[in-house]
Amino acid sequence: MARKLKMKPQVIMKNGEPEAVIINIKDYRRLLERLEDKDDIADLEKIRKGGLHVRKFSDFLMENDNAL
Repeated sequence: MARKLKMKPQVIMKNGEPEAVIINIKDYRRLLERLEDKDDIADLEKIRKGGLHVRKFSDFLMENDNAL
């Protein structure tokens, strides 16, 4: 499902070493979205394995005196 970048990334060099990369804003947003999806999947795996504590939203509200 890899998509082709809109433009070739431009590498900024400093003292002969790569320092930064300039990419199209749409490509940047797409990369951020993919990273967030990856984090979500990792969290879901932890939940399935019992590694994260999950509780009902209504329980949270009761514990925090309807904080919202």
